[in-house]
Amino acid sequence: MMGSIGASGSLEGHLPPPASERSGVPERASRTPNETERPVEKSAKASASKKPVGGGEELTEAEERQVRELKKRDAEVKAHERAHANVGGIYASAPRYEYTVGPDGKRYAIGGEVQIDATPVRDDPEATIRKMDIVIRAALAPAEPSAQDLAVARQAQAERDKARAELLKHNNEVASGAGLKDESSDRLAASDAYAEAAAAIEAIASAFGAQSAIA
Repeated sequence: MMGSIGASGSLEGHLPPPASERSGVPERASRTPNETERPVEKSAKASASKKPVGGGEELTEAEERQVRELKKRDAEVKAHERAHANVGGIYASAPRYEYTVGPDGKRYAIGGEVQIDATPVRDDPEATIRKMDIVIRAALAPAEPSAQDLAVARQAQAERDKARAELLKHNNEVASGAGLKDESSDRLAASDAYAEAAAAIEAIASAFGAQSAIA
């Protein structure tokens, strides 16, 4: 997840642990992709040594319960990350998942993340506002946003508020400049009208003076 606005971050799908966590479904912290693969491979080897895939051995009741929990977890994690990615659109990456291998030899997602670009648009507060709206919706898209998801939303809101303030300042400056221009134009027009009126009066006075001289 992003540590600060201005760099790409991730929307994490580490959901709250299921009620039956004691059945063996692990809850893991966020890891880098390289760190994610190691425990998966280790788990796969351990599973293979215990119960080969396709070996025809039946699962114990505890193992069946664990598989059910893993399936549920897998569905929840993938739905969570797809919600981020679908709403994030062009600003979101494809989901990346952390897997573990169950007693049945199958892989199940137990965590995931979606990278999202939350950088402001340079010199364009309107575009930044539109972009942050999408980021906020993407962060809050899952039914149960994580703490990191909420942090992304708060940071995007702060960036959006900043862009709105910049846009308001710009609009006020433009309006103020337009007002000064209109006032100057009005003064110039009034001056021209006064000059025209003075010329007309002078012309009438001249004509009247000429008539008096002839009489």
